[in-house]
Amino acid sequence: MFSYNLRIFDKFAKPAISLAILCDADPNWRPNQYNYNYPDTRLNFEFGTAKLLDYQNRWQELEASDNPFATVVMAHLKTQQTNKKAEERKTWKFSLIRRLYEQGLQERDIRNLYRFIDWVMILPKALEAEFWEEFKQFEQERTMSYVTTGERIGYERGKQEGEQSLVLRQVKKRVGELPEEAQERIQALPLVQLEALGEALLDFTGLEDLLSWLEANPPS
Repeated sequence: MFSYNLRIFDKFAKPAISLAILCDADPNWRPNQYNYNYPDTRLNFEFGTAKLLDYQNRWQELEASDNPFATVVMAHLKTQQTNKKAEERKTWKFSLIRRLYEQGLQERDIRNLYRFIDWVMILPKALEAEFWEEFKQFEQERTMSYVTTGERIGYERGKQEGEQSLVLRQVKKRVGELPEEAQERIQALPLVQLEALGEALLDFTGLEDLLSWLEANPPS
């Protein structure tokens, strides 16, 4: 933060306000300064902080706010509170996305905030499918389709293609160039198996390990 503040001042010759948004779950962790002290030189850089955890006791204030960032804080808090509570998280995810529509936000704002909520409030695959069926029905009832099923499919496809590209690079770095057949088999893996392969790579020592893993884990 000190480096960014200094670079902004250096580039624009104007002071910048620095604010740290603390997203952790430790109520006592509240850093607000950076400093160093050398012979004949001392620096103390202080910055403001916003602790999202503090808003747990201000939930009604968040619900009443029309500031889009209130929904961001709500999504963050409910993600923390629903760890290992997938059904409850699904309910809150639906509620928070529905809130965007009910606030009458612009389509662009709804899309941007939706993407954030979807990114932080991750659901198991089966519950995610249920969520999307319910959400599609909600859109149809309101004759709205800001976040269309097509957009969602495109998002998932892009996510999978990005994961494929990342895993292929990691595999090649670990075991060397791949036979075309092995590369095609990796590309056929669904997202969950690509993620599993990315973890298994840590134990690979050569191409034979990869081929054995692919043989034992056909696309499902």
